[in-house]
Amino acid sequence: MAGIGVKLNRLYEKNTLITTLSGISYSMIITIAPMIIGMLMIWAMSFVLGFSDLDYARRELFSCTVLYIFIFALVVTASLNAVISRYMADVIFQERYGEIMACFYYCLLLIVVIAILPMVPFFLHEYRVGGVDGVFIFLSFFSCIALVLTFYCMTYLSICKDYAKISLFYLIGLGIGFLLAWALHDWFSVDTIYAMLSGLGVGFLFTAALEYAQLLSYFRDNSHNYTAVNAHFRKYWKLIIANTAYILGLYCHNFVFWTTDLRMEVVHTFVCAQPFDMATFLGLLTNITATTIFISSVERRFTFRYRKYSEMVIGGRLSDIEAAQKRLFRQLSVELMGLVRTQFIISVVLYLVFVVVLPQLGISGMVMQIYPCMAVGYYILFLMYAALNFLYYFNDLNGALMVALGFLFTDVAVSIVATGWQEIWYGMGLVAGAFVGWTIGYLRLRWVEKNLERHIFCEAHLLNRAKGARPSDMVYERKKA
Repeated sequence: MAGIGVKLNRLYEKNTLITTLSGISYSMIITIAPMIIGMLMIWAMSFVLGFSDLDYARRELFSCTVLYIFIFALVVTASLNAVISRYMADVIFQERYGEIMACFYYCLLLIVVIAILPMVPFFLHEYRVGGVDGVFIFLSFFSCIALVLTFYCMTYLSICKDYAKISLFYLIGLGIGFLLAWALHDWFSVDTIYAMLSGLGVGFLFTAALEYAQLLSYFRDNSHNYTAVNAHFRKYWKLIIANTAYILGLYCHNFVFWTTDLRMEVVHTFVCAQPFDMATFLGLLTNITATTIFISSVERRFTFRYRKYSEMVIGGRLSDIEAAQKRLFRQLSVELMGLVRTQFIISVVLYLVFVVVLPQLGISGMVMQIYPCMAVGYYILFLMYAALNFLYYFNDLNGALMVALGFLFTDVAVSIVATGWQEIWYGMGLVAGAFVGWTIGYLRLRWVEKNLERHIFCEAHLLNRAKGARPSDMVYERKKA
């Protein structure tokens, strides 16, 4: 369960074209491959099963269902995964491995309950008001729960640095889902959207099962101390709010434009804004490689500097600690500037390709008017995400909370105002929100740099904190004769 930096260093150390391409490919496999596999699987099913031949209403029902499933599953699981990651890191450091599976089962129950509570009234509304078939609703519910389980199990394997296995499990699981959808459609004459939804649900369930089996191979013991993680929930509640605010910020501008004239309602239940949603997806796709660049560079270089600084804090001289701190933040600056430069080049190239190619594929009009703002917004957003992760490294929960909330509130406020502007400025909510979040993150990192000694050395307490009646001030009383 060593970090992926060891593997990347082995690939890059020979400094040849082949090893460099191998390192880039490996970085992509461990970061964005699951998303790409999911998109390719849905596209392949659509192409093979003749999804484009269906009538417009049924295509929109399936598309909106899949969109809502992904957004809902991501928001639900992201709310707790930061605290779970912190708890896992702590118990692994303390070698209390039996606590991991206890935490897994407890949080699994918690997340499933959190997911089901809003899903039940939503699907009941779809059935009663929208008049959607009960079988389709059941398959939608099943697919959503399966995706929640997949994302949840993926959190634990990500903590174990088993990224390559995650991508492999996605490939196997969704491959099985594709074969099932094809068999149901061609052999048993099942309707296209029912076959596709069944394939998605079963594919995600297989992926979750493979992830769970891999997790059991790592951690076989169970302490049955299921509520131990509650202390982390109370202690690190800011992590829950920060992570939830960040995930909501990714979609809140879409939610705002779902209330405008672009709004399209499907079966009186699902709401979307097709031009804006497509432009959002293209903007995300233009900058998604920033995740690969950040993960690979941090694992290779910054983590090494952070470990060296930690070692100096434990047993080094003051001069050694100060020198290690300067090298640490110098490396942090190098990583951020490298991400800015590299991703800028990639984004500009992809933007030019999309502007030339997409109109030839029929994607034009309002989508291409909104797209430039969204591309800029997601470029700044991924820079903000890098700063947010560095704040997590330094355990600056207040800074992370300010970044996430600043991003979310600014995104919502400016998006509401932008609904009255021209189409080309519709994405200004994301641009403004990401810029505010990035600015707060940058300033907070500078604050951490100036106050790192106090942040590291002055956080501990000689006496354990507890709630209750204040003890007496009397520490010594002379015995009377």
